[in-house]
Amino acid sequence: MTQQMDPDDIERLIVETARRARQASRSLAVIGSAVKDRALLSMADGLEEEAADILSANQKDVAEAKEGDRNSAFIDRMTLTPDRIRKMATALREVSRLQDPVGSIDSAQIRPNGLQVSRVRTPIGVVAIIHESRPDVTSDAAALCLKSGNACILRGGSDAARSSGAIAGVMVKRGIDAGLPRSFMQIVPVQERSTLPILLRQDDMIDVVVPRGGEGLIRMVVEQSTIPVVKHYKGVCHTYVHADADLDMAVDIAENAKCQRPGTCNALETLLVHREASSSFLPRIAERYEAQEVVIHGCPETCRLIPWARLATDSSWDTEYLDLEVSVRVVDDLDQALDHIAAHGTGHSEAIITEGYAAAERFLAAVDAAAVFVNASTRFTDGSQFGLGAEIGISTQKLHARGPMGLQELTTYKYVVRGTGQVRQ
Repeated sequence: MTQQMDPDDIERLIVETARRARQASRSLAVIGSAVKDRALLSMADGLEEEAADILSANQKDVAEAKEGDRNSAFIDRMTLTPDRIRKMATALREVSRLQDPVGSIDSAQIRPNGLQVSRVRTPIGVVAIIHESRPDVTSDAAALCLKSGNACILRGGSDAARSSGAIAGVMVKRGIDAGLPRSFMQIVPVQERSTLPILLRQDDMIDVVVPRGGEGLIRMVVEQSTIPVVKHYKGVCHTYVHADADLDMAVDIAENAKCQRPGTCNALETLLVHREASSSFLPRIAERYEAQEVVIHGCPETCRLIPWARLATDSSWDTEYLDLEVSVRVVDDLDQALDHIAAHGTGHSEAIITEGYAAAERFLAAVDAAAVFVNASTRFTDGSQFGLGAEIGISTQKLHARGPMGLQELTTYKYVVRGTGQVRQ
């Protein structure tokens, strides 16, 4: 909707959206896996069959974003291509093949009095996803919520409203035709900023909020929500090149982690290099970065070895660039690298490049992050890459989910107790 709505009408609309989602969640909790999987496969087919319409809507969003002088990383995040739509469809099919977590038994025991006590996975209920410029979040989030038996409400940013609406339209129609309740998936149909605080107050009908976007959006959601929030703060991801690293491997990983898709939260933002490797490694990675037009913000030693690098400031080490920029620091040893990550990391993804078992194991044990890598790019922190089919977000907190959130993280549990007439003495 483009016309301005009366604030009371907006509130009624949001409340009714939440009410419908709560009602749908009761039906979804008991729908069988076969129905959910059939719906997912039909949605995947629909995305591919309706790709032309989705791309047309996306092209309009992208054109407006370019007119609004958005940066290249922002444009990349919101741009759909035929290949990206195929990958969205593939993700839906992968989710359909995953084991349904609903009803699975975490543990079971028979107590001395004969009671059978089981802990059984159940849907969370209603999940609200607040996202900005990535229209593919629409399909990933809806697929995971559906497979885990949850109703979902999506509130996307205005920048990608046409794209998200086109994707949702296909999925809703295909889902209903496959036998899902009508409100299994809803997109907040108005873009007024006032919708967000209203949505975040519906704690009697919405069980959890997952914000996907920049640090500002996430902090605002956390501050305003009366609903539990799964936090995904900025991803200041580090790669540390140890003294004994295979430098060919290190150069390839550092290039991939920074340059493959710099606008993503799992992209490299700070490169740490052991002093013994710096004189050999830094000129080589600088050549790769220069070819990719990466801006380097370096410590004094980095600037000595890479004359065209810019001198880093104190704020450089805490910056999530989400663009072709990177901070580089030469460190004396593994301890200094670990101290730097502890001071400036955001709990997302951290990597070490080393040929040594002891250094690798110490890094894995000492670094406090959702994903820790040895000799691999941080770009692999992703639900599909971890075998989850897709992800609803990447949690940088520790309760109740951490890292890529898949089906398991979208369920909770209840205790199921079967007796034969026992009474407590």
